[in-house]
Amino acid sequence: MMEAMDYDVVILGCGPGGLQAAVHAARRKVRVLVLGRPGASSLARAHVENYLCVPGKAPGEELLRIGREQAAAFGADFREEDVVRMEGPTEAGGFRLDLEGGETVLATAVVVATGVQRRGLGLKGEKDLVGRGLSYCVDCDANFYRGRRVAVAGDGSAAAHGALTLSRIAAEVHLVTREPATSPKLLERLGEAGVRVLTGRGVAELVSDEQGLRGIRLDDGTELELDGLFVETGAKGAMELVSVLGVEMDPEKFTYIVTNKNQATNIPGIFACGDICGPPFQMAKAVGEGCVAGLAAADHVRKRRQEAGGGDP
Repeated sequence: MMEAMDYDVVILGCGPGGLQAAVHAARRKVRVLVLGRPGASSLARAHVENYLCVPGKAPGEELLRIGREQAAAFGADFREEDVVRMEGPTEAGGFRLDLEGGETVLATAVVVATGVQRRGLGLKGEKDLVGRGLSYCVDCDANFYRGRRVAVAGDGSAAAHGALTLSRIAAEVHLVTREPATSPKLLERLGEAGVRVLTGRGVAELVSDEQGLRGIRLDDGTELELDGLFVETGAKGAMELVSVLGVEMDPEKFTYIVTNKNQATNIPGIFACGDICGPPFQMAKAVGEGCVAGLAAADHVRKRRQEAGGGDP
């Protein structure tokens, strides 16, 4: 059995909020792990020209590289993997995080800095098919497709892990992906589970009738007859990961995490920062909240150590 990795603070997301949280938590001399892929941050594909002390138009990809190096210099560890499941609080008061590659991380505190997913295929008739063969959440709707034909569309770990989950339920599973951004171990597990991975392709058209979805047409002309299509973009969203733990979301859209002035959620040990806490979606806001979240998470760890009689480093 694979031994779990043990950290004080685990940060989900390596955009500006997550990296700033990593810098401040690591400077407090706690063990910090940052999970996620730099390219998944919306900043990686943008330029910044309204951030204090950064003149001109700065490439977001370069800012993320510098931020990652800063956090690493203070002692933070990085793994380019996504979390597919969270459990907790455990008996010890911490959290268990299962990674896409099959490993497990134990954390005393978690900072959610995943950003917000802008998901959807943008295809004609998509909104009308939601709940009628089209879903955006494998964990929510997989059991409706027991013994049926399904496909998952997406490039990240959420899509790959969703296809793996469906392989234990559905009769036939396809994964439609431009370029799978996931670990080789997870791709290997997909093959072993019998998932048909269709790489270099995307969904071009939704085929339906009055009853609902009947299939999809790919951009290379291939047609698949299906009972269900799951759209899973990027990594697992905050709603899927933390709402099952009882983390409070905004009551109107159930999209953003509710935090206090210390970026703490209603669950002790879970903090959040950046876009996942709501607008405005600006780097300055994400960095400021990341600073607060990193410090608060480190303070939570040190308090827990004192309560356990382990002293304070």
